[in-house]
Amino acid sequence: MAGGKQSPRDKMIGMMYLVLTALLALQVSNSVLEKFIFINEAFVDTNTGKIAENVEKVSNIQGAVSESGSRPQDVAVLEKAKKVREATAKIYEEIEGYKTQLIEMTGGRDENGNMLGVKDIDSAPTLFVNEGKGDVLKGTINGYSAFLREITGDETIKDIAKDAIEIEAFKYDENQNKKGFAELNFGHNTPMVGALASLSQFQSDILAEETKALEELARSVGADKLKFDQIVPMVRPESKIVAAGSEYIADMFIAASSSSVSPTMTWDGNEMEVVDGMGKVKFVARAGNYDANGLSKQSFIGAIKVKLPGGRDTTFVDTIEYTVSKPVIQIQSASVQALYLNCGNELTVNVPALGTSYNPVFNAKGGSTIKGADRGDVTIVPTSAKVTLSVSSGGNLIGTEEFKVKRIPKPEILIYSGGKQVDEKRGTKGCPRSIKIQAEADESFAQFLPKDALFRVAESEVTLVRSGRAVQSVRPKGPDVNLSQLAGEARPGDVLVIEVKKVQRRNFKGAIEDVASFGSPIKQIRIN
Repeated sequence: MAGGKQSPRDKMIGMMYLVLTALLALQVSNSVLEKFIFINEAFVDTNTGKIAENVEKVSNIQGAVSESGSRPQDVAVLEKAKKVREATAKIYEEIEGYKTQLIEMTGGRDENGNMLGVKDIDSAPTLFVNEGKGDVLKGTINGYSAFLREITGDETIKDIAKDAIEIEAFKYDENQNKKGFAELNFGHNTPMVGALASLSQFQSDILAEETKALEELARSVGADKLKFDQIVPMVRPESKIVAAGSEYIADMFIAASSSSVSPTMTWDGNEMEVVDGMGKVKFVARAGNYDANGLSKQSFIGAIKVKLPGGRDTTFVDTIEYTVSKPVIQIQSASVQALYLNCGNELTVNVPALGTSYNPVFNAKGGSTIKGADRGDVTIVPTSAKVTLSVSSGGNLIGTEEFKVKRIPKPEILIYSGGKQVDEKRGTKGCPRSIKIQAEADESFAQFLPKDALFRVAESEVTLVRSGRAVQSVRPKGPDVNLSQLAGEARPGDVLVIEVKKVQRRNFKGAIEDVASFGSPIKQIRIN
């Protein structure tokens, strides 16, 4: 294969060609023949594109010569470029003639354009080995290489048509290294489609060498240089955030681009949109290891690929460093120090550094979360002694916060009569006709979580006791107790014994649950 620059696709096709050529020494199966058809078509496709590119290179050279005032030395370079293109087109068509002749020798094509002599293994050896066309072709191809060396002065241009001993893949193979050019490429049992692929490969190599020659000629007249016509001032500050009283420091420079090229720009291989020669880098900053100041050094690779006027692809690459600061999570709540078990603890979690891009997602280990209506609002419902809240935004973890969890304080049991709290030490004057048994929440708990501090006495038993013996009792449901029956039997010196059987709590969701423990379940009121 030729020594000129090749695209990854060309290299892949060439490697497949070498592998299949080696397989011919073993057997000619339908699978191998199909691969040769594919390779030939791939060569034809890429060769068509290369011809168009090389025609454009000559046109670019002509334009550069014209812009420079058609100086005699530049005109001479243009004439060389035209001769290169003419010589390439001539040898390309000559090889195309061999391909046409080979197809006709093996039956031509059917009405659908398919080649009929795909499996023919006699025509190629006959034409190129027995009739000597292979040696003629070798002389023509290597004569072209010599022409390029002479016209460009580039001695790195090597002969394309080689004997087996000159090819790295075959030079140590005792079954191949004694073969000449014709026998290696078109020898015994070479299928027609294998010969076609070989001819297309040589066309590809010729075009690659032409590209190399034209690029060298283009450089001599400046046709491979960009002409910048879009110039803008740029300012690169040390920091966009400056504290009052400190210095603003920035570099000012000229940035230039060319409207004649359409660059491809990427960051870490990710392509970006380019408008008027400028691409906008946009990605979510990520960092792992922060230093003691909450900073993390990061970088990305910026690449700008342009096709120079001479047709040569050039990529400018730079590593861009930047610093990621660790976002600070700010939590607002009635009680930030601790949360309450099985309660709806409402928090507001903000990350000021993210600004308007802040769109939080919350997860809790040791509990569950309910996202609020406003951005940053979240309700945490702890189910264990400790809760770890994770805050993410845009798919990135911002940070975590850990909370201790308190148990719900026991509600206090209080007795009311006539709207006033009964003084248990002094008792009451006469037996009241009704009382209210109230389960009241701890004051600080009710202040922090009013939606979870709703207790009520669900069941109780009130007994009229005289001289240590029960006289009569009632078992009310709910906090309101009718004592009319007991009041008719009561005498001064009797005692009302109130035993609270069940207390319930309505949580922030409106669900009712039983309270496991509460203060002083037994109360005694003396009747005076």
